[in-house]
Order: sequence, then C-alpha cells, then structure tokens
Amino acid sequence: MAQRDRSHYWILAIAIAAIAGTFWLDPIPQDPAYHAFADARKMAGVSNAWNVLTNLPFFVIGALGLATVARLASAQMRTHYVVFCAGVTLVALGSAYYHLEPSTRALVWDRMPMTIAFMALFSAVIADRFSWLVGRALLWPSVALGVTSIAWWIRTEMTGAGDLRLYGIVQFLPMLLIPMMLLLRKGQWLRANWLWAGLTAYLAAKVAEYYDSAIFSGLGWMSGHSLKHLLAALACACVIRAFHAAWRYYRSPARAL
Repeated sequence: MAQRDRSHYWILAIAIAAIAGTFWLDPIPQDPAYHAFADARKMAGVSNAWNVLTNLPFFVIGALGLATVARLASAQMRTHYVVFCAGVTLVALGSAYYHLEPSTRALVWDRMPMTIAFMALFSAVIADRFSWLVGRALLWPSVALGVTSIAWWIRTEMTGAGDLRLYGIVQFLPMLLIPMMLLLRKGQWLRANWLWAGLTAYLAAKVAEYYDSAIFSGLGWMSGHSLKHLLAALACACVIRAFHAAWRYYRSPARAL
C-alpha cells in the first residue's frame, strides 16, 4: 500500500525530467515542409478536400458529447468533460480552416483547440486517479498553459526563431503520463479500457500522419493525414465513452461520491 501511495512521486519525477530534457534541447522551429501534404486534390472547388472533410467527425463527436453531458458517470467530472468536448468540436473548425490553405499562421487555429482537449483529458485523469481536488484545480491552469504554448510558438515563429518545445510538452507529455497513471492507480469515474482504446487510436493516428505520402501512394484515394483525422476522431470518441461507460462499471452510487 505504501508503494502505491508514493506513485504520484514517480509521476511528478518523470514529468519534471521530461520537461527539463525538452528544454535542454535547442529551440525547435516549425518545418516548412509540414504544410506539403500528400493529398492536395480539389473537390467541388475545395482545395485539399479530403483533409478538410475528414474533420467532420470531430464536430459530430464533440457535439454529441456535449449533448450527452447528462449521462456522465459522475457530476464531479462535468467541467473536464465539457471542456474536452468543446475542444474536440473546435478542432473540427480550426483544422478545416487550416487545411483550406495550409500555412504557419493558420496552423495556430488547428493546434490551439487540440491543446484544450489534451489538457482537459490530462487533468481529468489526474482527478480520477489521484485527487479530484488537484485535478480540478489544474484544469484551467493546464488549459491556459496549452493556449500559451501556441501563443509562444507563433510569436517565436514570427520573429524568425520558432520554438515548438512548450507545445511538444503539452501534446506529448500527457500521452506519456496518462498510461502510467492508468497502470498505477484505479479510478472511479473514467473507464480504463476505453482510455486505453483512445490512446491506441491516437498512436495509430500519429503513425498515419508520419506515413502520409506512403499511405496515399498505397491506397490511392486517402492519404495518411486524412486517415490521421479519422483515427484521432475515433480516439476522442473513445475518451468520451470512458466518461460514460464508468456508470455501468461502478454500479455502487457510493463510488461516484
């Protein structure tokens, strides 16, 4: 039991080491080649049509999530859930806008909603696995940190010395720490199997993004980046399901208090 009680120290130590290691690196500018996606086909006059249209699932999933807020396993997680769903919904709008005419400036509106969703989920898992008070207290500062990471990045890009390090921490550190938290502690309100499914789908999305051109060459009708959108939307759906599924798993009302 004592070892389990010290698990939060391991999480904190790894977080500090990862942050220190990231800032030990030189500043990381945005690669201009990032905007050169494999599939630039037009459809009904819309440039990069598939990369634009494959953002629709984010809107549908986020909107449905907001519409089903009354079905949460516990009202304790309501604010985290609403912020996450709002972030997912805004991803659809921001990413579609970016892909209409990809540029570094437009990429701001693609990435900013993602940071909102990342931070809402991260603080929700902390609330569920370690301390509701800590997780709730971290929600808005975490969201603010996510938005700040985008503001810092674009400011440095505009001065000719782009720095993605803070954004990298916001995006990838939760993906490292969330699995650890799932392994170290049992939760009350978030169903672990759906969170694992969401993490798996997100990892697959990042792989698809990396192999954008190869997947487009192989399939011929869909690129890796478009597939990334669909897999990332699936990941969001799994996370939303995790908030609801716990109601059946934790049948005792006392577990939700």
